[in-house]
Amino acid sequence: MAQRLPPMQALRAFEATARSRSLSRAAETLHVTHGAISHQIKSLESDLGVRLVERSGRGVRLTEEGERFATRVRAAFAELMTGVQELAARSNPRQLRVSIAPSLAARWLLPRIGRFNAQHPDVDLIVSSTMALVDFQRDEVDVGIRYGFGKWEGVRAEHLFDDAFFPVCSPRIAGGVPRRPADLARYTLLRADGEPWKPWFEAAGLDWPEPERGPFFSDSALLMQAAAEGQGIALGRRSLLANDERNGVLVRPFAIETPGERRIYLVYPPRNADSPKVAAFRAWIKAELAADARG
Repeated sequence: MAQRLPPMQALRAFEATARSRSLSRAAETLHVTHGAISHQIKSLESDLGVRLVERSGRGVRLTEEGERFATRVRAAFAELMTGVQELAARSNPRQLRVSIAPSLAARWLLPRIGRFNAQHPDVDLIVSSTMALVDFQRDEVDVGIRYGFGKWEGVRAEHLFDDAFFPVCSPRIAGGVPRRPADLARYTLLRADGEPWKPWFEAAGLDWPEPERGPFFSDSALLMQAAAEGQGIALGRRSLLANDERNGVLVRPFAIETPGERRIYLVYPPRNADSPKVAAFRAWIKAELAADARG
């Protein structure tokens, strides 16, 4: 008698658990409960007659059989997703699905997107704004723009531009625009997750500790908006200035800047290397960057 294939939901639960090594994170990924994931895995183990997952501290680990099976399941899911994406591309040839961090989407892409639409009316741009690192084998995305170091497995990464940090504020900030770095002691310093002030203090010759008080933002786009509203002085990023400096919404009190550790990359799976839509998007981005360099 032929072996009955396990239900797809059980395989998805196992693959998510194998990838995250956590029942809770697998449940979050699949938008189900922790108990549902546990039930599906137990059902899968019962169908196959083998133990796949074991408890390990606060998480789980795969058994030897589980590791081997996970490799096969990942490969099968990747092949299945490739087929789905190929069908979607043929049925929706106009769509270009882009994944990008929320701050870059709001402050870099959005102010420019009208120019892309005008130049490429035959392409329907679908923007997915998320902090999650897209999996091109699993998610329906054609191309992404990422912060990082350019070393992501299974994708091609093209360096777009470097970033830099420097203080920015509204030209109408209470007390006036500071004239010397030491004047910052009189102002509210706005903070953001993963963007410490101390490296800039050191570059400016200030022996100051990292600020522990003041407004804190989890999203850099909100940080920049707060600075534009005169709520304080932000440590801005060149990539997120948009047109605010050119339009006088934000000003840079000092020329001192510090380089960002991470760079900005265009990323896409190798299968999309010859995609006309991806090529058009790549060429448009590079033209935008060239225009920025010319001022």
